Amino acid sequence: MRPAELDRVTVAEAADRYVELVRARTVTGALSPSTAEVYARDVATLVELAGDATVLDDLTGADVDAILLAFARRPDGRRAAGSGERGGGQSPASQARFRRSISALFKHAALAGWVQLNPMTGSAVTAKERGGLRPQRRALTREQAQGLIGAARAVPDAAPAGKRRDQRTELRDAVIVLLLATVGPRVSELVRANVEDFFTNDGVRYWRIFGKGGRTRDVPLPEDVARVLQEYLARGRPAVRDKALLLSWRGRRLARGDVQAVIDRVQARVDPDQRRSVTPHGLRHTTATHLLADAVDMDAVRRVLGHSDLSTLGRYRDELPGELEVAMRAHPLLRGEPGGPRDSG
Repeated sequence: MRPAELDRVTVAEAADRYVELVRARTVTGALSPSTAEVYARDVATLVELAGDATVLDDLTGADVDAILLAFARRPDGRRAAGSGERGGGQSPASQARFRRSISALFKHAALAGWVQLNPMTGSAVTAKERGGLRPQRRALTREQAQGLIGAARAVPDAAPAGKRRDQRTELRDAVIVLLLATVGPRVSELVRANVEDFFTNDGVRYWRIFGKGGRTRDVPLPEDVARVLQEYLARGRPAVRDKALLLSWRGRRLARGDVQAVIDRVQARVDPDQRRSVTPHGLRHTTATHLLADAVDMDAVRRVLGHSDLSTLGRYRDELPGELEVAMRAHPLLRGEPGGPRDSG
């Protein structure tokens, strides 16, 4: 649920307002005119890359990643002409400057009520000491994901020290991690979910997800996930009239910022050899990566994630170690051949 005071401005409107504010600061001496113009130029580039009609609050960490990487690949005529380099991408210094500029805009946007959550906090593109910006691996490996899922499913019988039974949240935490890791919803879709959004059809449990742009999708839940969900609804969810699926032990709907703390709490129970920190958006990448790596139909994965275009899947897909070797060992043209792959005929 968006706060009543949220101002759903477009990227172009936000840029105009922000640049006007930046230029006004030159009057007081807080910024030099040249610095203000650099900010203005970078913000204009953001509008170009993000799309001027895009609503600022709809930008996610993945969108910011795509924008940063698109900027890094933009030709830099001065660099190419002056250094003799081919390719002419943006220098590391220019990339770092652009990141600072848009970070400042989003920080102001969060204070001004233009965004609910600063999307820079979900960005996984970081500056390298040499070579500019690069995307960090966001998807967990199969072993890491299975370690996290195993820790979520292993709900302890005994209450943690100092907690009353009605304060326990282990089942709720398990539902959060399992839904994120196997269905890959956006964190906003998860915290917005209500109990009534889950229904059963022909013995299969579904989640009706209300996504971006007013679109809905019905996603079937894996049996193990449906079982934990039912257990949470039966004995883990506070008995309050609130319709929200995910509640604090005091009976209040969880906020987006609470979800990371839940993941970290479950991660603490994972074997250190399998443990790696991950964000909610990283678990969305994990879902996409492993479904696609397992040769699940691309259109099915698109529908699970709630994208309108197959081309968007590319940025939710991370490479996995050894993936190409596995694919070639299980080559579809060699399966079932008499004598196996070595048969020469």
